[in-house]
Amino acid sequence: MATATIQRAKRLPLSRERVLRAAVRLADREGIDSLSMRRLGQELRVEAMSLYNHVANKEEILDGIVDVVVGEIDPPISGADWKTTMRRRVLAARQILLRHPWASAVIASRVNVTPAMMGYMDSMCGILRKGGFSVDMTHHALHIMGSRILGFVQELYDDSEKLAESPEIAAMMLKQMADQYPYITELATQVSHDEESIVGSGCDDQVEFEIALDLILDGLDRLRETESR
Repeated sequence: MATATIQRAKRLPLSRERVLRAAVRLADREGIDSLSMRRLGQELRVEAMSLYNHVANKEEILDGIVDVVVGEIDPPISGADWKTTMRRRVLAARQILLRHPWASAVIASRVNVTPAMMGYMDSMCGILRKGGFSVDMTHHALHIMGSRILGFVQELYDDSEKLAESPEIAAMMLKQMADQYPYITELATQVSHDEESIVGSGCDDQVEFEIALDLILDGLDRLRETESR
């Protein structure tokens, strides 16, 4: 009895952060499919019901562990050109994704954009804008790079339908976002997603495909020239 009392006294109180970090450890060790409220309760040595005081359900846990993982990515370096800064940040993201091999699938599956993800994407927009890219070219660059910005390969950007669903809600959200995420707000307000602007700007898949293709071909050509020297 005395031993049990001492163990309870030493046990750290539950918090949202502790629950989420335990979820990350469990996913790292046993895979994301092992993650459940019951299994997480066992990991923390608490009743599963006590977890609901800190997270509403498994979906909220998945959103939360995305934020934990994204929060581990090194911040942008200072004093370097945009290309060096972007390259180092993407490679830093890749190292985190290799550390948490389940994370890319979870990130791609999320319906809601989490606060940490918003902050990360805003900083990536900022790297491009500070590097001299226009708002329109920043938009294209994000689509071209796709999920490579997060260190893996899978297209993440299909935002036209989401923005078109409710213009009133979108406008309200943009107003609330302006102070916290200035570059994403700038992008969302200045780049049109309607059909009238689909040629030459907006989300033109053909334009972005051709830009990406030319960039790849130009890069291969530079490699060929280097190899032949």
